[in-house]
Amino acid sequence: MRFHLTTNSMMSLLKPKRSIVTAFLFLLFSFNLLAQKIGRQALVQRHNVVVNKADTLASLTVGNGGFAFTVDVTGLQTFPKEYSKGIPLGTQAEWGWHSFIDTVGYKREEALKTYNSNGRDISYMVQWNAPERKKAASNWYRQNPHRLQLGNVGFELLKKDGTMATLEDIKDIKQELDLWNGEIHSRFSLDNASVDVSTFCSGDNDAISVRIISSLIDEGRLKIKLVFPYPTGLWTDEGTNLESNEKHYSTVVKNSVNEALLKHQLDSSLYYVGCNWKKGGLLTQTKPHEFIITPVKGQSYFECSITFSQRKEIAPMPYFQVLYSSAGAWGKFWQSGGAIDFSGSTDKRAFELERRIILSQYLMRTQEAGYYPPQETGLTYNSWFGKPHLEMHWWHATHYALWGRIELLEKSLSWYKKVFPIAKNIAKRQGFSGARWQKMTDNTGEETPSSIGALLIWQQPHFIYFAELCYRDKMNKQILERYKELVFATADFMASFPYYDSVTKRYILGKGLIPAQERFKAGDTFNPSYELVYWKWALSVAQQWRRRLGMPANKKWADVMQKLSPLPVQNNLYLAAESATDSYTNPEYKTDHPSVLAALGVMPATGQVNKTIMQNTFNWVWKNWSWNDTWGWDFPMTAMTATRLGLPEKAIDALLMPVQTNTYLANGHNYQDERLRVYMPGNGGLLTAIAMMVAGYDGNIPTLPGIPKNGKWKVKWEGLKKMP
Repeated sequence: MRFHLTTNSMMSLLKPKRSIVTAFLFLLFSFNLLAQKIGRQALVQRHNVVVNKADTLASLTVGNGGFAFTVDVTGLQTFPKEYSKGIPLGTQAEWGWHSFIDTVGYKREEALKTYNSNGRDISYMVQWNAPERKKAASNWYRQNPHRLQLGNVGFELLKKDGTMATLEDIKDIKQELDLWNGEIHSRFSLDNASVDVSTFCSGDNDAISVRIISSLIDEGRLKIKLVFPYPTGLWTDEGTNLESNEKHYSTVVKNSVNEALLKHQLDSSLYYVGCNWKKGGLLTQTKPHEFIITPVKGQSYFECSITFSQRKEIAPMPYFQVLYSSAGAWGKFWQSGGAIDFSGSTDKRAFELERRIILSQYLMRTQEAGYYPPQETGLTYNSWFGKPHLEMHWWHATHYALWGRIELLEKSLSWYKKVFPIAKNIAKRQGFSGARWQKMTDNTGEETPSSIGALLIWQQPHFIYFAELCYRDKMNKQILERYKELVFATADFMASFPYYDSVTKRYILGKGLIPAQERFKAGDTFNPSYELVYWKWALSVAQQWRRRLGMPANKKWADVMQKLSPLPVQNNLYLAAESATDSYTNPEYKTDHPSVLAALGVMPATGQVNKTIMQNTFNWVWKNWSWNDTWGWDFPMTAMTATRLGLPEKAIDALLMPVQTNTYLANGHNYQDERLRVYMPGNGGLLTAIAMMVAGYDGNIPTLPGIPKNGKWKVKWEGLKKMP
């Protein structure tokens, strides 16, 4: 009998004691279920993911936000090569990083390049081509460190003739991801023998558990295989490199009838893997980096858990402990925070939008709820060597605050304090005040060379935005005290960065920057519209923080806000940047992010934007933009602008625009192209946009400002917060 821990299954098993079970769940999750206006379990479970064939873009994931494990149709990672160009079968933790050995002795300053901006030399850490040594150094620091694929846990399946089963041999596939308790239930057959697999991830440890029911166990034709790959050092890493055996070491530290401990060392990176199983089994090392767990014959089911840790003192978790931890964590998640229910809507797109919302919440919670800013591909596989981009952190994390889960946002804010000294040193090296936040970085906060990233500036105000969201949630002095140093240092840089033009008597953003629409040359670009608004808004919020703390206004900040350049306008349209007078005639400038819209949408009204001109700009972008050359978060960004302009039909149209980069796969992942099969900023942006479209934003705006009033949409919602 398969154990399936959901509320429904517990009720069916214990129907005579239904009230007792209900009371138990009340105590377990610590909230009043009867007070719910939305039937959350039904809402969530009607979007359970069902897979009926081997689709390499339909991989499913279990995880806890800082650790994730992605599986194929067998419920484990049995066919990693076959899935490598789909959604790879990754095992990643936010602590898992590796660097190759530097045999040359590179220095970070070798990756610096000097630019002259407004008559002053400023150094940036970039990729560049000459001289050769500097090019090699910049490439080295771009590649190292890189995120690790920690290990591949799959089945070794033998056919009746003794040969290894292939993906084509797997038949009768029926796999379901139960979103409510984080279980992947996989059923398939091999040579007409059925296999039933349940896979879970611990809610608070980096551990997975699997329970298998099959006659293949007794026949010795089903075993569990653990393989340690070696990093490729490439831009992406699917965790399938089984070459370079001599470059890393895998050993058995402890081995007993029900438990084993393995050690994996790669250069200076070291971690441990604990294995725990029930009913007896044997772990053997079959290759330098391959281990097999063979269950004792005479049984038709087997339970096993695998725990990854940086500590040798690891205590491998038993199967049921992982199962209960998973059920408890997911029960708490789904029954707290916000919820949106579109049931009863007659617009045919409502169900698909609701599906995207539910699956995006699941994916963000499994892969992006840790203590560090995440990479674009979460904890599935590497992109940009596994490194996070801080300008994208807004799109990854803002939704947590709007969905009433501020604690998940605050977890990652602790990282900014750790890397604060590095941010201050960057500003000092460049001759600015305060702290200049990194763009492409790693867990240690070091800068990564990038020909574009080093010159972006729109990641700078994000910390002030995050801190303000925390204050709005708590409204207490503790939050102000906790973040004030970083808020003020962020604002100090922002006030020192603009160039004061004594002729026009205004502050100018640039030259020497690249806007969010990465189509402009740093040496020529100044006064991008979105950044101008974000700059003023963040400085005004920092000034508010001073007032809340009983401090006088900062004169420099006030001067910059008062004299900041106005938004550039041409032909009654906002330009992408004042320097880009060909914003609407150069075909290249109709691609990438239409970030001019973010000046009113992502940003609230600051007094800088004229709504009529923004309406004209929105209409032009909607009609003329090359939408096939955009990114996943551009559609939520457009929806937010439409909402603030009072265009709810366009907001819905934007969220569901039929463009490849706005594709949401069966598992909920936002697909971009063959390189980026997973793109988490799209999921996070969707959640941010829909929260604002439903709960509204500051300024006495009625709720549901982004929902059409045509009678086709029925919306129930709760627990959402207004957007600034």
